[in-house]
Amino acid sequence: MISRRIFLKNSSLLSAALVFPTILSRGNVLAGDKVNLACIGIGNQGRSDILSLYKTGYANLVAFCDVDMGGPQTLDILKQFPDVPQFQDFRKMFDAMSNQIDAVVIGVPDHSHFPITMMALALGKHVFVEKPMARTFQEVELMMAAARKYPNLVTQMGNQGHSEANYFQFKAWKEAGIIKDVTAMSAHMNSPRRWHGWDTSITKFPSAQDIPSTLDWDIWHGVVEKHDYHKDFVNGQWRCWFDFGLGALGDWGAHIMDTAHEFLDLGLPTEINMLKAEGHNSFFFPQASTLLFKFPARKDMPAMDITWYDGVTNLPPIPQDYGNNALDPNIPAASNGKIQPAKLNPGKLIYGNDLIFKGGSHGSTLSILGEKGKDLQSTLPEVPKSPSNHYANFLKACLGQEKTRSPFEIAGPLSQVFSLGVLAQKLNTKLLFDRESKKITNNDLANQLLSGPPPRKGWEEYYKV
Repeated sequence: MISRRIFLKNSSLLSAALVFPTILSRGNVLAGDKVNLACIGIGNQGRSDILSLYKTGYANLVAFCDVDMGGPQTLDILKQFPDVPQFQDFRKMFDAMSNQIDAVVIGVPDHSHFPITMMALALGKHVFVEKPMARTFQEVELMMAAARKYPNLVTQMGNQGHSEANYFQFKAWKEAGIIKDVTAMSAHMNSPRRWHGWDTSITKFPSAQDIPSTLDWDIWHGVVEKHDYHKDFVNGQWRCWFDFGLGALGDWGAHIMDTAHEFLDLGLPTEINMLKAEGHNSFFFPQASTLLFKFPARKDMPAMDITWYDGVTNLPPIPQDYGNNALDPNIPAASNGKIQPAKLNPGKLIYGNDLIFKGGSHGSTLSILGEKGKDLQSTLPEVPKSPSNHYANFLKACLGQEKTRSPFEIAGPLSQVFSLGVLAQKLNTKLLFDRESKKITNNDLANQLLSGPPPRKGWEEYYKV
């Protein structure tokens, strides 16, 4: 089933339809109104997104969609909003309610971001999609192309710190020349991950288990070929597997590397070097990874390296004057919902010619290490306060009042950095990347995997723009 009239008759009517989006939906929302929001994925992170959007006061919740509607993780939000229409298949939701929907929030596993986003944009809906934008390089490329094709539609990726203090501080410090001549950055996430401690010698996926009665296991797969059901594929566990998610890099990179990537105009790397892959296997992510991304010189900025570290004891080199490394209570807990011990907060170290900047994750602000940092305190530029959090920013953009801070044109290349890094992790090898042709030049298999496996039968239409 593709539907929404066979995905607007196999996409042939998309261009004509989007010229006049009010044919398909309410179209551009009037300023001062509220946004009619459909919520796809309502448990776990999806639930958090829904409540955050609703609390802004700018959203009407008009539809809920979840492949496990009625599963334990969905019950809380259903009790809070019992009258919102419910669906298990996003295509049926659009068939039934497209004319009543202005925007969608997508809080589903990484592998399902793409088809939902593509259909929503084609139907004239604004899109807020969780990070990373998609699982494969090519899917992100197509999502960016769709956003360019429909410029009146608002897009936002869910790296929520991109609307908080770190965003405005980094921008102000870069414009003032405080952050300059950056040649290297380390980015690290050293908390335990869901797959830590698993058997790294596995030769096949886990044995099949009974599918929960509430779960539509077929729709859960979306464009990906079907697997036998196992509890370690759902409710956040999907993040462990190369087939479904982007591991620690895709999960946390968007909260750690985002401002440097945007304001230092990094774009796409030319090399991805796999320096460490502890416990490498073909199914789930390593127990510890070190990845080196090389970016070329840009305008008046020198070439720059980013080294990514994950794994509990796989720490970056720490300067002597690093200072306090106590865990920051403002940084969200580990992916299993518990605050677990780690030797270092998730964060980053940014190296300029004469200054070293220490930063955390999400909206955490930078500090300048050493005596030079103390000397600069009185001359640092004033940092503006955020006029809206990430959720209000999206909805106000739908209302024509603001522009989103993490639209696909900004979030897309960042997400592609992660997909390239995951390819290096999966193959445990060095990759050379041509930024102009957007091809991997030293590994034919890796180059083929930029697109991933062919889409599952019946899901091909989403790959047309």
